[in-house]
Amino acid sequence: MFDLCMGSLVAGAVFAPHCMRAADNEVAVAAAGKVDAKYLSYPVYDGDDLGLTVNGSTALFRLWSPEAQAVKLNIYNQGRGGEPVETMEMTKRDKGTWVATINPVPYGKFYTFQVKVGGKWLDETPGIWAKAVGINGHRAAIIDLESTNPEGWAADKGPQVKAINDVVLYEMHHRDFSVHPNSGIANKGKFLAMTEDGTVTPLGDKTGIDHLKELGVTHVHILPSYDYNSVDETNLPANQYNWGYDPYNYNAPEGSYSTNPSDPATRIKEMKEMVKALHDAGIGVVMDVVYNHTADNDRSNFSLTAPGYFYRHNEDGSYSDASGCGNETASERGMMGDFIVNSVKYWAKEYHIDGFRFDLMAIHDTETMNRVAAALKEINPSTFIYGEGWTAGGSPLPVDARALKENVAKMNGVAVFSDDIRDAVKGHYSDAADRGFATGKPGNEETVKIGIVAATAHPQVDYSKGNNSKFPYASSPSQIINYVSCHDDLTLTDKLAKSMPGATEAERQRAARLAQTIVFTSQGTPFMFAGEEVFRDKKGVHNSYKSPDSINAIDWNLKHLNADQFNYYKELIALRKAHPAFRMTSAADIARHLKFDKVNTPNLISYSLLDNANGDQWKEIKIVFNGADTAAEVKLPKGNWTVVARDGKLNHTGLLNADGSLQTLAGGKTVVEPRSALILYR
Repeated sequence: MFDLCMGSLVAGAVFAPHCMRAADNEVAVAAAGKVDAKYLSYPVYDGDDLGLTVNGSTALFRLWSPEAQAVKLNIYNQGRGGEPVETMEMTKRDKGTWVATINPVPYGKFYTFQVKVGGKWLDETPGIWAKAVGINGHRAAIIDLESTNPEGWAADKGPQVKAINDVVLYEMHHRDFSVHPNSGIANKGKFLAMTEDGTVTPLGDKTGIDHLKELGVTHVHILPSYDYNSVDETNLPANQYNWGYDPYNYNAPEGSYSTNPSDPATRIKEMKEMVKALHDAGIGVVMDVVYNHTADNDRSNFSLTAPGYFYRHNEDGSYSDASGCGNETASERGMMGDFIVNSVKYWAKEYHIDGFRFDLMAIHDTETMNRVAAALKEINPSTFIYGEGWTAGGSPLPVDARALKENVAKMNGVAVFSDDIRDAVKGHYSDAADRGFATGKPGNEETVKIGIVAATAHPQVDYSKGNNSKFPYASSPSQIINYVSCHDDLTLTDKLAKSMPGATEAERQRAARLAQTIVFTSQGTPFMFAGEEVFRDKKGVHNSYKSPDSINAIDWNLKHLNADQFNYYKELIALRKAHPAFRMTSAADIARHLKFDKVNTPNLISYSLLDNANGDQWKEIKIVFNGADTAAEVKLPKGNWTVVARDGKLNHTGLLNADGSLQTLAGGKTVVEPRSALILYR
């Protein structure tokens, strides 16, 4: 299984400002003949005791399986192997549920459910609500969750966030970030890697959590950390690798990231220790979630619990596959929508997760995403949600009900990735050789402007010239995540190597700086891929979802080799954090305070942030991007301008001359060097 980063399939779709209810969605889907009508008649259980709950000395097991003819509960002494020490017939109760109780609570034991449907017993399953699991997740575990809390957990909190625009996102994979021999980290590839202070490379450069603090990011976006299917936890010395976009148990952490996957409590405690360490460092934690599909079809925990119900189907009964991974879930159905909402609530409450990134979010319906946002904001107002506003294929879900980027205005508190700025700045993701604005290809200027204004309506932006979008689909900059690369497709370093084959590494690094400067100074929320600040590559492999460490691991010696690149990123982040002009929160403010200059030169964009935008201390900020491989000339208004960035160099408080004085310009004709940003203020 792998994650796909695809452009929107309906980029020109027009949305209506309404929100279709889930029940209406079901009717629409059923009318299209895409789903069995029987699923519409299944009862919805709205209790909060599915799976295992403990009340005093009694363990209550409840399974929702409305079509089951019988259900068995199996109790085991161990997480794998052996026979059940007890098997109980569960009793049918209301709204499609089956229950069994055990007193006293059998702590330390493991359990599975087994469902009889159509006269046949299905395979055993831990159910879909398991919160603790044994090795490889085949059996659920009975543990005291409170015992997994680190010291000080009750007082643990992530950073407060007034608006998502104030966030700087850093996407990382546990293994990539810490596994290289020169990382200086002891718990390589583990949750605990992020708890180690004082780690350095052999050359003395900071790594791990100290590197994150030095860089200045506000939140780490960790690739899937729930229990996924593709890594055999019984054979970790084999050094298997996977991104983790193949969900198995949605509500328990992945065992291969723990120091002892056979102990159900260890993976939970160590993930909490990671979260707390990051919080103590002032860094929030975003969890990548993949509710849109499962690793298996007929053998998934969903299928072994309530066959067929949790998935969308084609007219012939086969699995619909908008995920590109063999199936797609049906968020518009009551129990699936509730599962998603209750699952993220659980991660937010039990693990103090600060934000959620939804994989292929457009497979879900907009109402479910609105429910997700509302439920999380109630738990923690600083929580934020974003996702991929596209699918990887067609879906029976009506287009106007999908959580597409074009429908983001229908969703409150949900943001989408901007493929506009991504493809326009560096070149299209699907064509390695394609260049973009930052690498000298003309014709992308208007699409870059769409990114700069966060896809909101602006009187100086002509959406008819947009490459990926033809209308302002965002009603607020808080709905847009800006980026030029992520775990999917080529890293920025590899993309530049493929698209600029004749350029020197220094020239490619200049292009990378320009690309990220566009992202970090644009309205919306900036997002970067781990290691790009040290010019990390993946040896040209674009889909490294199961590639070895030799491809995926960040070589931390690059931090020393590319120190100037790291310092530029560090200053760029500091600039954004220091100046609210880059973080406006309304489309009206952007239209009022952001003014583009008239420019007729290809690969040149010039604009100002005016009148102390968003309460900024700088009255006017002038920003000029030159993506050409030759210098360009611009005319600045007369005034006392202080230079912040020029010729591939940046200092967030102002560039210095050799004598330590601030670099200034008086206006008039000014040269902007090739592939660089000029940033000034007055």
